[in-house]
Order: sequence, then structure tokens, then C-alpha cells
Amino acid sequence: MGLKCGIVGLPNVGKSTLFNCLSNAKAQAANFPFCTIEPNVGVITVPDDRLNILEGIAKPQRVVPTTVEIVDIAGLVKGASKGEGLGNQFLGNIRECDAILHVLRCFDDPNVVHVDGQVNPVRDKETIDIELQLKDLETVEKRMQRIEKQAKVGTDKEAKKTYEIYQQLKEHLEKGMSARSALLSEDDWKLAADLWLLTAKPVMYVCNVDEGSVVTGNKHVEAVRAAVSSENAEVLVIAAAIEADIAQLESFEDRQAFLTDLGLTESGVTKLIKTAYRLLSLQTYFTVGEKEVRAWTIHQGMTAPQSAGVIHTDFEKGFIRAEVIHYNDFVTLGSESACRDAGKLAVEGKEYIVQDGDLMHFRFNV
Repeated sequence: MGLKCGIVGLPNVGKSTLFNCLSNAKAQAANFPFCTIEPNVGVITVPDDRLNILEGIAKPQRVVPTTVEIVDIAGLVKGASKGEGLGNQFLGNIRECDAILHVLRCFDDPNVVHVDGQVNPVRDKETIDIELQLKDLETVEKRMQRIEKQAKVGTDKEAKKTYEIYQQLKEHLEKGMSARSALLSEDDWKLAADLWLLTAKPVMYVCNVDEGSVVTGNKHVEAVRAAVSSENAEVLVIAAAIEADIAQLESFEDRQAFLTDLGLTESGVTKLIKTAYRLLSLQTYFTVGEKEVRAWTIHQGMTAPQSAGVIHTDFEKGFIRAEVIHYNDFVTLGSESACRDAGKLAVEGKEYIVQDGDLMHFRFNV
């Protein structure tokens, strides 16, 4: 399954610098607004130490990690919901993403201009929130008009229920609140899913700080944490400038030494990807063989057939069974045959819920 995260924020807050750290693509980074106009797209590998261990055991011809697509979207300004700046283009690009990485400037530097004149990450957050909420409100109102007659006739129960959900979302958005915080049930969200609301997407607030604040944070970070405490959102502290330096280092040893000197155990990029996985309730399973060791991304709670479908739709359609070895058992015993002999290879059916780290082999017939 493909995962796409959109990096958003006001102009000149460090989005493109962070994007360059996240991927091999090189977006233009400069000290002026609207440096990014067309969205830059990069594909990055998801860090997973388990792949290295599996490679050492299986000694395959190649190792294929799972990936995340990162989209660096043009900076947003006030009035974007009405087409100001690059608004409509921005909103169209973000609608296609699974999650939002909202970069907030949390550092003071008189040499880097701010589009609104002074550093205030909470105000910056609210600027973008308002524009996205206004666009969502427009979407909801248009859809309400479309189904209003069906809902009020009373014979179409689903239309009536859907209209009520839209009304609830409309009132929520009118209060200046994002759709993701609306008190809707899982079934309610299924009826509202085709709205593709921008503010319903999971969000991670990425606080871009200076080097001195990367370990402990600062007053700007604390202000952001307080402002988003009621949201179901992640807050990550990262120094894009440091990540840019790390990205230039060739060896793993050099990168680790650099991080140690700063008092860090892992890079901000690694933390960001892990946090994105948690935000989207994702996990990984593996296929292991002589030719290839590969990581596959699935949603938590997916069954064996659903997980097989991530490899190919035929695997799900013709699913017969799955042979499963838990990661720790495979590492401890050292081979599939040893796991089989020890009774650690389980044959699972269609109801099996795949666990993070499972080694899977699917049997199917189409």
C-alpha cells in the first residue's frame, strides 16, 4: 500500500529544507516566500533495524524496505480558501495525501524573514487551520444542498442520516474546529468519507527549532503543545538545519557520532517516519526468501487475506492460508526449517489478524 504525507506550512518555515532531508530529491530552498510552487515529490525508505537482522540470517539477493511518499506543497497564505496566493493548487495537492506534516517555525532568526513579520507558531497554525476549515465548510455545504431533498422526504434513511452527519460537521467547522476533532462514530465517518475533508486528515505538528533547542524544546514549542493539547495530533521537535547536516554525512558511524555530540539517539527524520506510522496506525510484516527480504506496510488490524492483497490483489482474492512465523522466533531459531521443527510456524486462515513483524508466506489459488 502506498503512503503519502504532505508537508505543509506558511511560506519560509523550513518545509523544503526538511523535504530535502527526507528524500534524495532536491527541492529549491531559499529565503523568500513561494519558493516552492509545484509540489516536489520524494520517496524515502522507512528505517527498520529488523530488516538488517533478517538480511543477516536469510542472506537474500536483495533487501527491499517499505517506503513513504513525501510531497512538499507550496506555502499557504491567508485567503487560500478563496484562491489567494497558490491556494486552490495547494488545497488540491493536500487532498491527495494520507496525512499532514504541518511545519511550524519555532526559532528566532532575524536573517530569515517571516511572511507575517514575527515568529508566532500558534498564529501560523491557526492561519492554515482557518483556510482548511473554510474549504471544508464549503465542501460540506455543497454536499448538503445536493442531498437535502432526499433527506427531508424521509423515505431514504441513509440520506437522512448522512445529512445529519453533514450538519454536525458544518456546525463543528463553523466553530473554528477541525473535522478530525468532531465527535463522530466510526460508522458516521464511513458515511462522510467521500467528502475527503482536509481537516479530517491525521496531522503531525513539526516544530522546526534551532540547534540549541532540539533536545529540550523552547517557549515556541511549549506554546504549540498547549495549543494542540485537545487535538488527536502528534508534536515532533526537529531542527531542519541539523537534519540537512546529517544528510550530507556518508557513513552510518559519522551520523551516529554527530547525533551523540548533540545529545540525540536518533535523527529527526527517523523519528518523523516512526511517528507518522503511529499516527496512521500502520505496521510492517515481512516476506523472507533466498531471492528477497521485503517489508510490507499494512494498517493495524488487517487480516491475513487483506495483508496478502497489499502484495497483489490476486493473493487476496484466491487466499487459501498463510504460514506465519513471529519475528522473535525466527531470529532466535535462525531459519524457517528450525521454526517448523520447533512448532513455531503456524498455519492461519482468513480470520488471522497480522501482527507487527510477522514473517508471512501466503498460499493462494486464482
